[in-house]
Amino acid sequence: MEPRPGERTHAAGPPANGGPTRPALSAGRLLVTFAPVLMLVASAAALAVVAWLTGWYRTEMLIAAEVTGALAGALAMTLLYRQTRRRQAATVELQSVTARVSDIVESAMDAIITIDAKQRVRVFNAAAERIFGWPRDAVLGQPVDKLLPRRFHDKHREHVERFGETGATARRMGGRTVLTGLRASGEEFPIEASISQHNEAGQNLFTVILRDISERIDAETLLARSEARLRGILDSAMDAIITVDSTQHIVLFNAAAEAMFGCPRDEALGAPLAWFIPERFRGVHAEHVRRFGAAGTASRRMAAQRIVTGLRRNGGEFAIDASISQLEERGSKYYTVILRDVSGRVRVEEALRRSQEELREVGAATHAAREQAKSRIARGLHDGLAQSLTALQMGVAWCKKRIPEGQPAMGARLDRMEVLLEQTVAATRRIAADLRPLMLDDLGLLPAVEWLVESFTQRNGIPCELAVSSAELELPSATATAVFRIVQEALANVSKHAEASRVKVAIERDGSELTLSIRDNGAGFSLQSPRKPNSYGLLGLRERASLLGGKASITSAPGEGTHVEVRLPVTPATPS
Repeated sequence: MEPRPGERTHAAGPPANGGPTRPALSAGRLLVTFAPVLMLVASAAALAVVAWLTGWYRTEMLIAAEVTGALAGALAMTLLYRQTRRRQAATVELQSVTARVSDIVESAMDAIITIDAKQRVRVFNAAAERIFGWPRDAVLGQPVDKLLPRRFHDKHREHVERFGETGATARRMGGRTVLTGLRASGEEFPIEASISQHNEAGQNLFTVILRDISERIDAETLLARSEARLRGILDSAMDAIITVDSTQHIVLFNAAAEAMFGCPRDEALGAPLAWFIPERFRGVHAEHVRRFGAAGTASRRMAAQRIVTGLRRNGGEFAIDASISQLEERGSKYYTVILRDVSGRVRVEEALRRSQEELREVGAATHAAREQAKSRIARGLHDGLAQSLTALQMGVAWCKKRIPEGQPAMGARLDRMEVLLEQTVAATRRIAADLRPLMLDDLGLLPAVEWLVESFTQRNGIPCELAVSSAELELPSATATAVFRIVQEALANVSKHAEASRVKVAIERDGSELTLSIRDNGAGFSLQSPRKPNSYGLLGLRERASLLGGKASITSAPGEGTHVEVRLPVTPATPS
C-alpha cells in the first residue's frame, strides 16, 4: 500500500477509535460572548466608585450600581445557560455524526484502515478483517507492516511519509500499478487503494481505502489468455475471417484474409469492406447486410448459390464461399464474414460440368446412332429377309401341290420345310420388333407401348395395365424412343427378377414435363444392396433419363414390389 505523489481523489478518512473531542472555546470567543456582561459590571463598578468618592446621590448611585450588577449577573447566567445548551447540542450532533461515520465505515464493502504518523493501525473495519483474515483486536495498535509483504515495508513507510509532507488531501495509491497485500495466512493478493490524510489534535492520521481485486485480476488474466487463444485461432485459420462494424468498416482482418486479398492487416483495418467487393456488387452486398441485420438471424450462408465474388487489391476477381454472422456488443452491431477461396473448386466444377455435357452429348449421339442402326437392321429384316422367307413359303406351297403320286417322303419333307419357314418368319419378325418396332416410327409412341404391354402379357402371363393421360401424345423422336426403351427395359426386369402378379404402366404429361411410372407388386429388393455384376438395367434407365435432362427414381424394398418413376422435360414435337 505504498503511496506515491499523484492526482487527487475524494477519499475521506474516518475518525480514530473512540471519536474526537470538540476543542474548548478560545479566549477571544469568550470575550466576545460575555462583552455585554463585562460592560454592565464595569458600569456598576463605575457608579459605585463615583458614589463613594463624591458622596453625590450616594444612595441612588449605590442602588443603580446594585441593579446594574444584578442585570449583569442575570445576563451572565443567561449567556452561560445558552452556551451550555449549545455545547450539549454540538456534542450530541458530533456523537451522531461519529456514529453515522462509524456505521458507514463498518458497513463499507471496501477495507478502510487508518494509521497514525508512526504508521500504527488506529481503525480497522469489518471489511478489512474479512479481506486480511485478521481479527480487529490483533491489528489495532500494531504497525501497518503486518499487512504488507516484507519486501515492501521500507518503500511503503517512505511513501506515506512523503505523502504527509506534500500536504495533499487525498490521492490514489500506486498510480496505475496494482499493489500487494498480505493475508494472515501468508497469502499475497492484489489490491487497489486510495489514501487521504487529516489532522486530529495536532496529529496527522492517514486513511487508506482498499479493495481486493484478486477476482478481477484472475478474470482479466483469463480474458487475456482467451483473447490470445482466439487471436491464435483466427490467425491460424485457413479461411479468411473479417469483422466489420455497423458502417461496414473493418475491425478484424486475420492472416488468411491478408493472404487471400493481398492486403496487409494494418492497411485493411479501418478501411471499408467495399475495398474487397467488385464495384458492380457493392450496392447489392450493402443491401444484403442491411436486411440480414434487420432480420436478427444469428448466422447464415451468403448469396443464394453460396458463391460470391471477391476483389483482390491487385484488381483480380475470384470466387469465394461465404457465411455471415452478427453480434451486438454494447449497443453496436458487428458482422463477421468467414470466406473461403473456391476459385480452384469452381474451375474444377466448371470443367466437370463441361465434361458431363460432352459425355451427355456423346451418349445421346451414341444412343441415336444405335437406334438408327437398330432401325435399319429391323427394317432390313422386315422388308428383306422376312419377304424372302415369305416367298420361300409360297414356293413350298406351290411344290406341295405338284408332288407326283407315290412320293409320300417328298410331301413329308415339304411339310417340315413349311413349318420351319413359318417359325423362321415369326422369329425374324420378333427380332425386328425387339430391335425397333416399326409401329414406333409409323404409328407413334402409344401404339408401340400398347404392343409392348400386350407382348409382355402374352409372353409372361402377367396382367399388365396401361394408363395414359391423353390419347394424343406428340413427343420429339428422341423422347419417344427413350420412353419406349425405358418401358421395355423395366418390363424386362419385371419378367426376369420381380416374380410379380400384376404390373401397371402410366404415362402422364403435365405441361413441359412427362412422367413415366412402372409399378409391380413383386418381390422387390434392397436399394442398399450392391449391384449385381453385369447388371445394367436400372443403371440404363437413369442414363437414358439423364441424357434427356430428366431424372429417374427407383423405390423398392424386399416384399413390397418396385416402383420406377422417370420425369423428362419435353417440348412440342417438331413437325416432320
